[in-house]
Formats: sequence, C-alpha cells, structure tokens
Amino acid sequence: MEQPKQERDYGYDLFPGRNTSHKGWLTQSLFTFNHKCQVMLHLATETSPYAKLLLSAMSSSGCKVLKDRHFSCEDCDGTVSGGFDANSSQIVLCQNNIHQQSHMNRVVTHELIHAFDHCRAHVDWFNNLKHLACSEIRAANLSGDCTFHAEVSRFNFGLKEHQQACVRGRAVRSILAVRKSSPEEAERIVDEVFDTCFNDHAPFGRIPHDKRDARFANRAYENRDRYYANL
Repeated sequence: MEQPKQERDYGYDLFPGRNTSHKGWLTQSLFTFNHKCQVMLHLATETSPYAKLLLSAMSSSGCKVLKDRHFSCEDCDGTVSGGFDANSSQIVLCQNNIHQQSHMNRVVTHELIHAFDHCRAHVDWFNNLKHLACSEIRAANLSGDCTFHAEVSRFNFGLKEHQQACVRGRAVRSILAVRKSSPEEAERIVDEVFDTCFNDHAPFGRIPHDKRDARFANRAYENRDRYYANL
C-alpha cells in the first residue's frame, strides 16, 4: 500500500507513533520506555539551562509550552532521536532511542529551537527548503549538538572551523532524513543560508558551547529588562 503523501514526503514515516492506528497494546508494552522518557523530559525542562532559556523565550513570545500538550514520548524509527511536528506544534521524543539524560537534554533543546523558530517566524516547513535548512542550522549550532565534547564522543577531532563543519554536516543530514532531496541539493540549500543562520543566535545571544555558557545566557535573558527598568 502506498504511503500517504504527508508521510512519504516529510519524514512522518520515521515517527510511526504520529499515526494513532499504531497505538494500543504496543503503547502499553513500551510503558517502561515511556516512563523513563517522561522522567528525563521533566529533568531536562527543570534543570537544563538551554531548555529553560528557550521555554522562557517562547513564553515571552506568546507561545507558552505545556509539557503534556507540546511534548510526546513515542517509539520511533531507529535512525532518529526526536522531531518537531509543525502540524500539531508538538515535539516528539523517541523513547526507544534516548537512554541518557545528556542525550535527552540535547534533543529537547534541539527541538525547542525548531519550536521557537515556529513561534517567532512564519516558517514554511513543508514547501521552503531554505526555511527548513535555516532552522536545522540554528538547532545544530545552539543545542550543544556540536560542542567539542559531543564531537569527541563521536570520534570527530577536527579543530579548524570545527563548529561550522559540524553544523553544516548535521543540517544536511537532517534535511535528507525528512525530505526527498539529493545530497547535492541539500548541501546547496544549506550553503545558501548558512552564514545568516549560523550567526542568528536568538534567543541565546551567543553560541552556548557548554552548560556554563548556557547558564550565563539564561541569566542574561532573565535579567534583560532590569537594566532598562533602572534607567
């Protein structure tokens, strides 16, 4: 049977839990995974300075995130850890693929950056590859996906323009995962928007290379109105 066009073209086949027909006994059998995912999600939103800043920024922009409404722990294809479903404004966390808190923190942050972009801009996720590429560049750059520690754990040791190379590669791979495009087209689109989107650090104000940077950025964001209030 041919897949529905939405699933075939936009990567929905990677998230079978998006289709309610897949639920039932399977959902019950994954209770342990689901409970662990929910616990790690709670810790991420309560303790990660990356996630806390993004949640504050979205609330300030009129897009308050409700954990029960905007996050969903689901079983996914083995190649992905999470996703942002623009149709439902919901973040999918792949409970069968996320097993460590540090991984959960990065996935939550990565997908919250997509949600933040969805909130603040008119992102055409399904028809404009430049919009998708820009958000993927920002998510890879600001989420901690490309920190030196994260790259060393993947045995990637390049130093010259390391951040740029990592971000570019991850953005290209993300596009290829959810769109039927050639590697050449994905690379071309990423190149066209790379400089602008790589240098867009909102709402962090900087590239948070580690938790210390993220804590400083979070503190600066929380105190952003105090300077003007005292003028």
